[in-house]
Amino acid sequence: MKFEYIFFDLDGTLTDSQDGILNSFRSIFKHFDIKEPEYEVLRTYIGPPLVLTVGQTLGFTGEKLQEAVKVFRNYYDNQGYKENRLYDGIPQTLQRLKALGCKLSVATSKPEHTAIKIMEHFDIAKYFDNICGSLPDESRSKKTDVIEYAIKLNGITDRSKILMVGDRKFDVEGAHQSGLKCAGVLFGYGSREEFEAAAADYIVEKPEDLEKLI
Repeated sequence: MKFEYIFFDLDGTLTDSQDGILNSFRSIFKHFDIKEPEYEVLRTYIGPPLVLTVGQTLGFTGEKLQEAVKVFRNYYDNQGYKENRLYDGIPQTLQRLKALGCKLSVATSKPEHTAIKIMEHFDIAKYFDNICGSLPDESRSKKTDVIEYAIKLNGITDRSKILMVGDRKFDVEGAHQSGLKCAGVLFGYGSREEFEAAAADYIVEKPEDLEKLI
């Protein structure tokens, strides 16, 4: 077996979270009476850590930044997490990877408690040994920090046995910063061009293609 441990991103990798995330951003625009961007612009907000998007893209700082994050979280934790759907083939792929002997973990910039809630809601938490995300104070939100936490929880000493799976360049960059290989998935929110520019080690079109890398 080439990879014993598989670390998955959540949004855009296990679940299509677009509706819930975009509606959560819309709650920020409504709260601050800001004009909503065009759809194609709004869609680019999916993927990066929330604080990064609100801070750099919307230009919020200080108390305004924290208030916006709170508004987003309030909508998402109460309604947005339900506005997800599993990508076709994900449950079957997770089941087969477990049958092959892989140990699965989630490494997401999403708050850990929310990630657990989503995965339990869609009945896929049972496939994972660990669900790792950011903390309520927004610490451990960088992808590499979450990855390092997952490595520690699993007690892994040989990083060559880990494959990170994600849908944006942030997953590739975080994996490489931690010395891991990364597979970019084309059924999420990233593109082949984005993965090639980020030097992804693998690019897969369908969930079942992951089995071929193991």
